[in-house]
Amino acid sequence: METARIISFQDTIRTIAKGIKSGIRGGFCLCVVLCVWAAGAAIARTETPPRHLREACVEDGRRLEYGFFADFRPVSYSENLDPDSPGFNSHLGYEADLLTALETMEDAGLIFNRSAIKEWPGIWLLPATPRYDLVGGGITILKSRTRDATGATRVIFTSGHITFRQSLLVRAEDAQRYGSHDDLDDARVAVLGGSTGEHRLLQLTGVVDSEGNLAAGTVIHLGDGTRLTADGSTDYRITAAASTGNLSDRTRIEGIRGTVREVLIMSTDQEQLDALRDGRVDAVARGGLGNHEASRNSDSRFVVTALDPEVEYGAFVFDKNDRALADCVDTRINYLTDNQRIGFAEWVEDPEVFLKRARYWNASAEDDDDGCFIAATGSAHQNTLLNLLLTAFILFSVVSLRKRVWH
Repeated sequence: METARIISFQDTIRTIAKGIKSGIRGGFCLCVVLCVWAAGAAIARTETPPRHLREACVEDGRRLEYGFFADFRPVSYSENLDPDSPGFNSHLGYEADLLTALETMEDAGLIFNRSAIKEWPGIWLLPATPRYDLVGGGITILKSRTRDATGATRVIFTSGHITFRQSLLVRAEDAQRYGSHDDLDDARVAVLGGSTGEHRLLQLTGVVDSEGNLAAGTVIHLGDGTRLTADGSTDYRITAAASTGNLSDRTRIEGIRGTVREVLIMSTDQEQLDALRDGRVDAVARGGLGNHEASRNSDSRFVVTALDPEVEYGAFVFDKNDRALADCVDTRINYLTDNQRIGFAEWVEDPEVFLKRARYWNASAEDDDDGCFIAATGSAHQNTLLNLLLTAFILFSVVSLRKRVWH
């Protein structure tokens, strides 16, 4: 509602400003007063995007091919996970709304053809293929993910627009039993194969070292029934970016004593949640955002424990040769997120927070000539001192304008 009030008063403000500009320089002050009155407490600071940011990211109406991971609620997901359904390519979630806001920014020229991707492993390398210009879906920024199997750099990340922390999702009655990753030596844990959730679990429980090498004695089960035993060398390695070829078809990992009893490799979030609900696993290791969402939807049957202190940053991925395009998109994302001050928590509170920022961006373009624009940040991080200074400035301006009118 506050956004509607701000935009609806733009015409009124513009008319007043133009009417008094020629004779009363204090008209700018009156414009500030009216803008602040219309915005109310939502106004945190004055902000006009620099003119050089008005240049389009693409030319000639080019549509960018965007691939998104289909199964990462609530960050990025398909309306329907069935690839044959009409809703499979319907993009929902935090990143979907962020991209819609990018499309709303009138001078950016960004239009995304969105297509869902069901398979997670290696999704970050797809922009290096002819099929996609960029991909997303809660992809953690890792330098190792920018390189292909030969070690050549193939893709680049934008700056992080969302933060993740790994965690465990357990049944409510097991919250005390599995309150830490150190408590998993007798537990079966479900993970999404090839994810940071899998790699971080293996790290925190001591199944792999800092380089991803499996501890000697670790047993790996493959899809064809083959059973391998790691010898502690680089021949048996699992990281968040890739694994050695002999482990690519892993379905189960048995940790050595003092690590984790068993890790079950799964391919979808629902498969993991079903396994926890059915008692086939004792915990699900994945990002806190998804686990908290599952907990809220479980009628208190599931709870989140063992929140990892290490913070990850999620971003979009482009081909390394599209640096200019990636930077152009990134700059606009930084505007929409108020340089990372607006994120997932603010989106949950107001799913239109990015769309509102885009509307302010558009309104500021219209008001550049009049020199009057105040943009709401949409952020909870308002500075009390700044508000006091702004109030003092407005009061001073009103008095000054009044004197000019009397003269």
